[in-house]
Amino acid sequence: MSTQPGAPADTPASSSTAVPETAPADGPSLARPLALGEKLVRLGLISPDQLQIALTEQKTSKKLIGAIMVEMGFITESALGEVLAESSGIEKFDPKSTMLDSTVVRRIPKEVAARHKVIPVSFHKGTLHLAMADVYNVLAIDQVRRHMPKSTRIVPIYCTDSEISELIDQYYDYEISVDGILKEIETGIRDNSSKLDGRQEGYVNPTVRLVNALLVDAIKQGASDIHFEPEGTFLRLRYRIDGQLVQVRSFHRDYWSAMAVRIKIMAGMNIAESRNPQDGRITYTVLGREVDFRVATQPTVHGENIVMRLLDKAKSLVPLEELGFSEHNVDILKKLIRRPEGIIVVTGPTGSGKTTTLYSILNYINHIGTNIMTLEDPVEYQLPLIRQSSVREGTGLDFLNGIKSLMRQDPDIIFVGEVRDEDTALMAVRAALTGHQVYTTLHSNDALGAIPRLADIGVPSHLLAGALIGCLAQRLARRLCPHCRRQRTATEEECRMLGVDPAKPPKIYDAGGCEKCNKGHKGRIAIAEILRIDKAMDELISAQAPRSVMMKHALASGFVTMQQDGIHKVLAGDISLGELAEVLDMTDRL
Repeated sequence: MSTQPGAPADTPASSSTAVPETAPADGPSLARPLALGEKLVRLGLISPDQLQIALTEQKTSKKLIGAIMVEMGFITESALGEVLAESSGIEKFDPKSTMLDSTVVRRIPKEVAARHKVIPVSFHKGTLHLAMADVYNVLAIDQVRRHMPKSTRIVPIYCTDSEISELIDQYYDYEISVDGILKEIETGIRDNSSKLDGRQEGYVNPTVRLVNALLVDAIKQGASDIHFEPEGTFLRLRYRIDGQLVQVRSFHRDYWSAMAVRIKIMAGMNIAESRNPQDGRITYTVLGREVDFRVATQPTVHGENIVMRLLDKAKSLVPLEELGFSEHNVDILKKLIRRPEGIIVVTGPTGSGKTTTLYSILNYINHIGTNIMTLEDPVEYQLPLIRQSSVREGTGLDFLNGIKSLMRQDPDIIFVGEVRDEDTALMAVRAALTGHQVYTTLHSNDALGAIPRLADIGVPSHLLAGALIGCLAQRLARRLCPHCRRQRTATEEECRMLGVDPAKPPKIYDAGGCEKCNKGHKGRIAIAEILRIDKAMDELISAQAPRSVMMKHALASGFVTMQQDGIHKVLAGDISLGELAEVLDMTDRL
């Protein structure tokens, strides 16, 4: 079978393998498009004379028409790929912005990949995305299927012949395990230290493979941050998983200079600058999904410390119902969202999931009939339809000027990343009072604490009473692994903390530990409280009533505190009581 890059030829006879009208049931329908040569002429990419030359050559070479035109220099491989992808409705694979999982790649033997010009891109939930030079090559798909589970669904993605050949060279001919790469680097240090220069591009350089392998490993383990921490004689690597820092491994200090250079190149930083902090960003497709890495450097006494924040859109943009909120809190939140104007404030410390919650809310209310505009520092996830702007301190676009500018863009909903000062807070209040729905974040200990905090910033009580419609406070707790959690009876002291009768102690759960989790925990769950501001609460805010009076009214109106929400999750087996005590102050119950 010909394996040249011209996937859909102008006639079935242009391929040495008979091609059906549609592809197998694995992927999308691959009905043969308009004659490729005719389409290229119509688009102005080749002339009719060039098409006739290619067709004449095809009679003797029997290659695909696309491959012939690439060989003759009539069209580039990348341009051909764009046309093929568009005409067939199949996604075009971009290897330059993608990191593949070596364990998935090596499921297919090298000889099969090389013979049929295919390479696995991702394997998730029984679906294998397969990059192919000829997406109509049924024989290649059948060969790949032999090495996958029987129920696997194979989705073809177009990739040029040369790009697949390069990927096969990278992932099959070079060491790609972290330990193997380290051993190779050690050999390189002894034989030729120039191999460790992180500025050398390509898989020939083991440092490039080492950094890529670490990034893929961090994503596979579910890390939210990667910490590269130089010490006196070694480099410590730590991942933050489910909110906890976990040491992964240590490297000799000699490796760090080349690794730091490589990370800086990827993030678009100045590799010559090591005495001042720098910020950068990397975007890659890893394990079949797009992931952003927000990179920050910090000079220390032992060298540059680098922290990479992983922004995984697939994990962070979750439906509102899957945030982990109780049904009670979801119902209240949906009622607040239905109000056409007013401010909704989300509070909590750094790392409490405020951004994830707000993005889920924005995604929930986002539709073609609504103009949503945001001011963020920085924009973490790009959402369709939503106009997002990054605040840049020291320029004309700070939060204050940004809100003024947004008000002239005919917005329905405004998201302000954070209320930091009086001017920003007053502008947000004015936006709410003029008929806009405003979302923002604030640092306070609980939902009720947002009211005196806004007053302390400088928002008059009579304005706040008319503008504020809801406050949401939350924390994140590690969720118990359902496969290995251990059930037991609560002690007398634990019953007091849970607010239950010690004579009838409930069953609670502790962390276990299995191969499916991280020491008994798997993921995190939100512990939240949502304060709905009704007319009676408006009057209390306007009168500057004491906190105790406001809390009494809120509880009488059905307000559920974070403590109560956390206790419900302990009794449901979602989290352990020890985890709740670490996240929230429970000492008043002892």
